[in-house]
Amino acid sequence: MKHSMEILQELAAANGPLCVGLDTDPSYIPAPLLKVLGGNPAEAVLDYNKEIIRRVAADKSACCFKIQIAYYEAMGIEGLKAYIETIKAVKQAGLIAISDIKRGDIADTAKAYARAHFAGEFETDIITINPYMGFDTLKPFTEYCKPTDGSKAGKGIFVLLRTSNPGMVDIEQQELKEGGRVLDKTGAELSRIAKEFAEIYPNQGCSPVGAVVGCTEESDAKLLREAYPEQFFLIPGYGAQGGAARIAATLLGKAGGTVNSSRGILCAWKKDPDLADKVESGNLCLKEIADSAAKAALASKADLLNAKKELGL
Repeated sequence: MKHSMEILQELAAANGPLCVGLDTDPSYIPAPLLKVLGGNPAEAVLDYNKEIIRRVAADKSACCFKIQIAYYEAMGIEGLKAYIETIKAVKQAGLIAISDIKRGDIADTAKAYARAHFAGEFETDIITINPYMGFDTLKPFTEYCKPTDGSKAGKGIFVLLRTSNPGMVDIEQQELKEGGRVLDKTGAELSRIAKEFAEIYPNQGCSPVGAVVGCTEESDAKLLREAYPEQFFLIPGYGAQGGAARIAATLLGKAGGTVNSSRGILCAWKKDPDLADKVESGNLCLKEIADSAAKAALASKADLLNAKKELGL
């Protein structure tokens, strides 16, 4: 029996390590096209997401999609409906849906979050978790990583370890009195959890509890990959945030990982020279935007695979 993280690991091996981030803000859709699509931002976002999902799945240019819930919450109830339908579309395409929700709370509140995103209308395959209220916040989520009644494989979670934002130094990089950094203590807890799950899922390719490790800084990449060989990584920072393919590729060793690119794919049409005239005239259609995004996804996949090859991975 395989958990969601191991299924993702296998898809990454088959399709390449790219994760397409659906941080789809309505402002990414040209105003004339938004009007053509009916003028409803949430519906337009869903139409765009579905077309991208269809194209990426057909091209096998990515292994998963990461849906950042904040963009959908910002559109209200209609946005959350689009969020639900986007997750369904990813699953129907045979790929893994990562819901980027970054929840982190205690006791019954954490249980409610876990139930909402692993069993309710928002049900998804894998979610992101913030552990910095303490490790007891993880347990309600890891319970869903276990098989259900011995018949249904468990979910997966990505726990924030070393994020890609500059402010990560404020907490994650702080030195502890007993030695090491805050992120090292978090990593040690993830390793402990991985050992527990190794008994539940014998011969697993990775733990169902992975880690978020950004690729914007080269200094930690090799160190963290060596330190946590059993964990599959969600790797943000590639592309628009400035993370280099060679850093991402370093993090793809051992148990592997998936490298997220959002704006670099969603907004590829803005830098596509073949579309400049249509952008200027306001005649850009959804298919042309999707074509440009699909090309960008294939290019990102090739970039990452080439970087892996150069590193001998």
